[in-house]
Amino acid sequence: MRDTNNWMELAAFILTIIGAVNWGLIGTANFDLVKFIFGELTLMSRIIYSLVGASGIYLIATNLYTIFTVKGE
Repeated sequence: MRDTNNWMELAAFILTIIGAVNWGLIGTANFDLVKFIFGELTLMSRIIYSLVGASGIYLIATNLYTIFTVKGE
């Protein structure tokens, strides 16, 4: 089952990095890269924002699970 989750973890990691870079650009240069590429609140930009948010939640959940289950080993 671990191999099945590897692609999910990689995808979540990449999307979270994209989100972090985008928020860094918004904070430092007032430049929204997702809006620049896909347009302002288009369906595609909303999908990207939703995927980034879901990826962050997934990484939080999996890392908390790992933290609390690895202690017993």
